[in-house]
Amino acid sequence: MNNVFAKVKKLRKNPYCKLLSDFTLYPPVVVTDGNCVVYNPDHNLDEEAWFKIEAFSEQSYCLDILKVDFDSKEFLVLTKPQFSSIAYIMSVQDSDFYFQKVTPSQMIRKKTLSFGDAVVVENNENRLVINEFPDAVYFKGDDRLIFRDLATISSIFQGIDILFKEATKEEVTQFLSETFISLSQGYDVNKVSKPNRKRVALAMDTLATLSPAEKAEMLVYINDYCREKVSFDLESETFAINNDDELKYLLYGIEQRFYTTPFGQEKRLANSVQAI
Repeated sequence: MNNVFAKVKKLRKNPYCKLLSDFTLYPPVVVTDGNCVVYNPDHNLDEEAWFKIEAFSEQSYCLDILKVDFDSKEFLVLTKPQFSSIAYIMSVQDSDFYFQKVTPSQMIRKKTLSFGDAVVVENNENRLVINEFPDAVYFKGDDRLIFRDLATISSIFQGIDILFKEATKEEVTQFLSETFISLSQGYDVNKVSKPNRKRVALAMDTLATLSPAEKAEMLVYINDYCREKVSFDLESETFAINNDDELKYLLYGIEQRFYTTPFGQEKRLANSVQAI
C-alpha cells in the first residue's frame, strides 16, 4: 500500500507522521544507465539525467527508516499544529521512497480560489505545493539513491554533503606548491575561489594516479590548449598563475577537459565529462 509521510522537525522519538494512506503522490520515476550517472560535483547534468549513489544503505548518511521494514499502521497521523514544522515529505510507492524537501516558499497561507466542480474561496488555508518531480528517490530493491541537486537534499540526508569535496586550505597550499606551478606575488591560497577549491580536490586525486612520465605529458597537453590562457615557461616547465581564472584552466587541463573534434579540428573545452 502506498503512503505519504512527513518528517516533523524537532521530533526525535517518532519524527515521521502519516499524511495520506493508499495514495501515490508522484508519477513513477524511471532511470536507465543512460540517464543516471555516478555523482561528481563538477558534472553538469543533462535535463533528463540524475545523479546516483549505489549501495546507499551502506552509507553513513542513509536514513535509518530506509534500512528496515516498517508497518504504516505504526505511525501517528500528522496534526494541524505540526503542519508548519514539516522538514520534508516521504512518499512510499511500491517499496520505493520519494523525497521532497519542504521550504517556506512552498507553504501557502493566503486567500485563494479553488477551482473544482465549483469555484470556492479558501481563506488562509494551509497548503503545501508538491513539485512535479521529487528531489530524490531511493529504490530499495536496487539499494540506489538518485537525485539532481546535492544542496537540496543535504538537509534530508544529514552528512551527504561530504560528497561535495572541497580542498582544505592546507590541501590547496600543498597543490599550489607543485613544481609545475609558479605563483605571482599577488595570488595565494587565500584568493582561491570555492569552485576552484572543489576542482583542486579533484585534481589532487588525478595527480596521485599519474606517473612522472604522464605528468610531463600533461604539461605539454595543457600548454597546447591553454597557451593563450596560461603562460608556460619551457625552461622551468612551470605555469605562471596570476589569478583564479588561470588556475581554473590549469585545473581543467589536469582533468583532461580539453579536446579536438575529429571533424573540423576545432579545439573545445568539455563543460562536464562522463566515463563511458
